[in-house]
Amino acid sequence: MFAQQSLVEPDRALPGRDTPVLTGQHFHEVLGTPLEPVPAGSEVAYLALGCFWGAEKLYWQLDGVTSTAVGYQGGYTPNPTYEETCSGRTGHAEVVRVAYDPSRIGYADLLKVFFENHDPTQGMRQGNDFGTQYRSAIYTVDEAQAETARRVRDDFQAEFSRAGYGEITTEIAPAGPFYLAEEYHQQYLVKNPNGYCPIHATGVTCNPGA
Repeated sequence: MFAQQSLVEPDRALPGRDTPVLTGQHFHEVLGTPLEPVPAGSEVAYLALGCFWGAEKLYWQLDGVTSTAVGYQGGYTPNPTYEETCSGRTGHAEVVRVAYDPSRIGYADLLKVFFENHDPTQGMRQGNDFGTQYRSAIYTVDEAQAETARRVRDDFQAEFSRAGYGEITTEIAPAGPFYLAEEYHQQYLVKNPNGYCPIHATGVTCNPGA
């Protein structure tokens, strides 16, 4: 199957729709917290590290994470479907929105998990998953997050280079609209315990800022 290896031009993106693909009230299958709005007192991080099923599971297991949700971000098409996103014609990446209590876990800690659990040097792919929707990306909500993301990336670049990898291709950009994915994608690996969604950890580790 053809996999888009360069981002679609905005004027060639699919038109999308006005209505979200996920409507109504939904609660996290593991944490019991609402998907929207995020729990009071929580901050949010938007992280793309390949297939969002396994990536979401990584984060809901962390102490201090109050909710997670998967969706589409970083492109042009409003309220895209999964099939549209996978076509490469929306510009979106598969993203995990992580809501977290900053008094219990820090943003840099979330980024450490991010860089240690995929290969951020692969461009528009993760392992055998090819396409722009699988690119590595960090979408930041403010300049403080952006500064932290750049610092952590640079710290990890030194370790990836030492391990023989190339340049980190992770996109770091301001967060645009986040569109929740369809209900069956939310906490997918709880609903489908034998679901296939590998984590592409490289074994490269780092303690940012150490």
